Amino acid sequence: QVQLVESGGGSVQSGGSLKISCAASGYSYGMGWFRQAPGKEREGVAAIDSGGTTTYAVSVKGRFTISRDVTKNILYLQMNSLKPEDTAMYYCAAQRRWTLSTLFVSDYDYWGQGTQVTVSS
Repeated sequence: QVQLVESGGGSVQSGGSLKISCAASGYSYGMGWFRQAPGKEREGVAAIDSGGTTTYAVSVKGRFTISRDVTKNILYLQMNSLKPEDTAMYYCAAQRRWTLSTLFVSDYDYWGQGTQVTVSS
């Protein structure tokens, strides 16, 4: 069993930056960040597999960077040039089996409680 705890969310103005973190207990293969806005489905934002390969949603590519500190077992998401449409609850997720870097919700087995990111115009 892997437990995930997100932190670092908050409110920021459009064009600003924010870095969120996810502390993991236990080993997992790939990890990813997902987000869910009110009334919308959860969507993949960025993922990193156990080999370090990353994948990004088109909407965040070039603005967000996912990274993983394997020694501390922490996942990060650096978010730059934030837009109001980035406003959502952001969730960290982890896999208990190996796949290539993936943004599919169904490929992940463990989920955190989420951290809110709000971007004002």
